[in-house]
Amino acid sequence: MDDDTDRASAARRGSPYLNAQQAAHFLHMSPRTLQRLRVKGEGPEVRRHARMVLYHIDDLLAWSRARADRPATGADA
Repeated sequence: MDDDTDRASAARRGSPYLNAQQAAHFLHMSPRTLQRLRVKGEGPEVRRHARMVLYHIDDLLAWSRARADRPATGADA
């Protein structure tokens, strides 16, 4: 397992907060993509503690679930 995966696993067992690098790894995206989403207001909820940008694991899961592919219905199907 790589370092970010280890940290994400530890965060889930201990602190529920992940830094941007860990959150990006958890979401399977680059840290830069996560940053762009945050700046545009399209990413997961962010929390600031002192100067640190942190993501709560539950917010990451909720954000990811909200974007899950859903089967097409209606005229577009």
